[in-house]
Formats: sequence, structure tokens, C-alpha cells
Amino acid sequence: MSASAGTGIRLHAPAPGWSIEADVVVVGSGVAGLTAALRCEAAGLTTVVVTKARLDDGSTRWAQGGIAAALGEGDTPEQHLDDTLVAGAGLCDEEAVRTLVTEGPDAVRRLIETGARFDETPDGALDLTREGGHHRRRIAHAGGDASGAEISRALVEAVRARALHTIENALVLDLLTDADGRTAGVTLHVMGEGQHDGVGAVLAPAVVLATGGMGQVFSATTNPHVSTGDGVALALRAGAEVSDLEFVQFHPTVLFLGADAEGQQPLVSEAVRGEGAHLVDADGVRFMVGQHELAELAPRDIVAKGITRRMQERGTEHMYLDGRHFGAEMWEHRFPTILAACRAHGIDPVTEPIPIAPAAHYASGGVRTDLHGRTTVPGLYACGEVACTGVHGANRLASNSLLEGLVYAERIADDIKRQHDGQRLHARVPAPVPQPPTPTHPLLPSEARFAIQRVMTEGAGVLRSADSLAEAAARLGRIHAEAVNSLAEDGKTAEPGVDTWEATNLLCVARVLVAAARRREETRGCHWREDFADRDDTHWRRHIVVGLNSDRTLATHTTPTANFPATTPQEQ
Repeated sequence: MSASAGTGIRLHAPAPGWSIEADVVVVGSGVAGLTAALRCEAAGLTTVVVTKARLDDGSTRWAQGGIAAALGEGDTPEQHLDDTLVAGAGLCDEEAVRTLVTEGPDAVRRLIETGARFDETPDGALDLTREGGHHRRRIAHAGGDASGAEISRALVEAVRARALHTIENALVLDLLTDADGRTAGVTLHVMGEGQHDGVGAVLAPAVVLATGGMGQVFSATTNPHVSTGDGVALALRAGAEVSDLEFVQFHPTVLFLGADAEGQQPLVSEAVRGEGAHLVDADGVRFMVGQHELAELAPRDIVAKGITRRMQERGTEHMYLDGRHFGAEMWEHRFPTILAACRAHGIDPVTEPIPIAPAAHYASGGVRTDLHGRTTVPGLYACGEVACTGVHGANRLASNSLLEGLVYAERIADDIKRQHDGQRLHARVPAPVPQPPTPTHPLLPSEARFAIQRVMTEGAGVLRSADSLAEAAARLGRIHAEAVNSLAEDGKTAEPGVDTWEATNLLCVARVLVAAARRREETRGCHWREDFADRDDTHWRRHIVVGLNSDRTLATHTTPTANFPATTPQEQ
């Protein structure tokens, strides 16, 4: 496979008014991005961190449950591997999972050395808990249910202590490439006053995408407002491939705030069920008992489907999570964040069941990478939720996400260092190909964001069918065609700005997700087709890979087996 030449498609934006140079630019400031940045900086590489909001505003700090690793007595990486493969429903890359579970324990120990403080038992051991799909207690947590916030705090403090060059409140626009199609940096727009302002560029021969998820493509999600799929859309425009985007995990237990609630919704961690809370209907019946050997602790896709089925049977918009038997002391000590969120919305879990419903939570697919985080574009890496390493398969095992970000970020930094030491990285930043002065890709008006979210929630949510997906594809197609025709006929497009760039990125990832979901005619993991209720290993134990053509159409193909093809060799 030759180096990608890209699509030639770029977001319409002003020309960069400033630029800086670096060895590596890391885009994102969650566990994956900051781990990669710290590791690159420690290796002597000039590193710049770009983040869309503040350093600690990504998805990592919202993670409640914790980080999974075989750290407990009697637990082994092999057992962790088995649980991960089962959850992934036949589509995990076993070598990628083995890398994760084998390197995971030491990676967590290094995180602790960096300053993360996890909850301990009275004798000083890690206080490990259990979540859905795990047969052992292997989830390290912090502050009861504030694990992500503690991990984010430790990494942000380390970044500031090392005085890494950071650019906050910056939306990355597009990848810069040289004449040979190799990475040459990124363009970005900095919002507000600071050291840099407006559209600029960070020139670097290595770019690490750690931009997080795309939950904002749906009306209700646990993802923060900034999770608009920017990394996946950027990678597609740059000529990279994405895979498994149809596998969106809907968290089973999200605080139900009403049928019309939109945007980020409060998460009720799986750890609440791990500690013994029950899923019940309005009559108090535990409907997950008998549906799976682990009942409420079954893998998330099974629990989300169980809740949705019960909602359909009862004609209701939510179910309940009952943890009243915990008592006030346990709620206040073990789940203070969740308790406060519930009470802020007028619900007291100590005395009443919590109304819950599934909401978009985690993208198991993303930009396709190898075991070193390398994509199909030379010099472009991806890790964390934006990436598809093959670890999660058709459904992420609970609390494997923080571990994946940690392990693969370290592997990326090691690969960049290895190439730098071997002088395969350019001695100087390569000259990027100039960006077109006129719009080549129409921007959507900001209000299109809400239209896209409604389309996706109605047609590509927990329940999908040929009809619902065809309708979603048609509605998205009309949004796309209207913008394209307006640009072609009179040269008009929406004004460049954060809202219009985000809406345009959301449409890009929505079209890919729907295309993949229409092609996969089976039910597997967190992809649930009502018209194809069974898993079909004969025809569909394989991956759907999507790229973007230069005419903005999608290039979709299915791999011949469950194995990923190799990514482009990184000959930098």
C-alpha cells in the first residue's frame, strides 16, 4: 500500500496567520493525549499539545468507573483477555488485546508514579471493584466514582510541571501533508486571546490524534459538548481509513432527564451495578435476571438491549436503577459524584430508584491503526477513543477505554522516538502543500448540528433497521446535497467558525456511521438490527472499512476476514 495522497478536501478556513514548529503535535488532552505528550517530551522530542477546551475538559475527567487491569490477587492478563474477547463479540484483534492486558498493569503503575491516587483498602492495597463483563474485581478507581477526574488531574499537573507547550481552546481543522503525502502538521483555530489567536499552524512530521469521541452526533450522550468527531473527520479528509464506526456503545444507565433532553446527560456508572444495585421496572421487577448469567452485570450491549426491550414492552421512556439498599453512608462514600448529580435533578438515590435510559456513550470504532498507533497516512497516529486499534471489537469491555488510551499512547511515543533515533523523521519539518484559497468543502450552518442529532437518534440509535437507516441516510444526504449544491451553484457556504466546522464534522462522521450500519446486516455487540436479529459469523465476522473519496463520496469495503489489513508503512 502506497502513501495516502489525501482527498484534497479541506474545511473552508482563513489562511494560517501564524505557525510554530515541533517534532510532535498531540491533539487532545485526555489520558491518551497527555500520556503520549509526556512520553514524547521525556524522550527529548519537542512536543506541542493542542486541546479544544481547557487541558482538563476532555472525556477522561467524566469517567466514573475507573481503569481495568489485572492487578488483583489471583487475576491474570489471560483472564482479562478472555473477558475482553467475549465482550468484543468475535471482532477483537487478539494480538491488540493481548498487548493491552499484558502491558496494562505496568502502565497503570507508571500512571500512579506520575501522581494518580487510586482508592486503597485499609491495608494499602488497591481497592479494586468489578463492572459488567468482568469475572474478577480488577477496576482501580479514585474518589469513589471520580476516577477520570483524578487521572486527568495527575496528568495535567505533570504536563504543567514539565512546562510542555500547550495551546488551549483550539479546534484543529485539517492535517497538513507534504508533496509525498506525509504528515507535515495541522491547521487550527484558537478561540479567544492568548499566545496564539485565530487560524494558525503547528508544523511537525508526527501528529498524534487523541481527540476523543463523537457522542454529540446523537441528541443524548454522556460525552462533553466538545466531542463532535473532529479527529475522525480530519483523518478521513487526510486520506486515512476508519473502521467499525457502526459499533457505538450506548451506556445502559444514564440519568433520564426527560424525552426532550439534549446534549450531555449525567452518567450513572456501571460500578453502581457492580456494587449490587438492581435494574427494575416501575413495578420493581428485576427484568435482567434470567436474560444473562451475569444479570445486571452482563456486557453493556446486552444490558442496553434488555432495558430497551423492557421499555418497549411497558410503553415507557425509562427504567429504574435501585440502590436504596446501599444506605446513605455507602452512597456518600462510594458514589458522591453520582449522588450529587441525582440530587441536583431532584432525585435522591438513598430513598428512591433512579430513572435511567440508554444514551450514546463510546465509539468502539474510529481511525484504523496498527499496534503502534500508526494510521494509513504516514506520520499520522491515533490513540484513545478516536482510534480503532482492534481492542474493543464490536463492544468495549467496561473500563478498558482508559487502559487502551494509556497503553497505546505509550506505544505511539516509543515508535516516534524509535523513528526519530533512526533518523526516519525528517530532520526539518517538511514543506506542507499549500491549502486551497477558495472553499473545496462546503460548511454547514450551525443549526444543522441539531438536525443531524435528531436524524441519528431516530434512525441509528440503540434500535436499527433497514428502513430506519435508509431514512437516516436519505435525510443526511439531503443536508449534504443542499450544502454542496449551494457551493457549486453560487459559491456560497456557511461562514467559517467553530459552530459551522463542528456541524460539518458531525455530518461527515454521521454519514460514515450510517453507511457502515446499513452494510452490516446482522446483530453483533452494540450494533442491533431489528431486521437481522442474529449474529452471523459466516458472513459478518469481518470489519467494515470506510474512506473518503475526493468527490466527497464514501469508499466502503468489507475485510475478507476478522483480521485488519496492514496500515501504510511508516517510512518517514
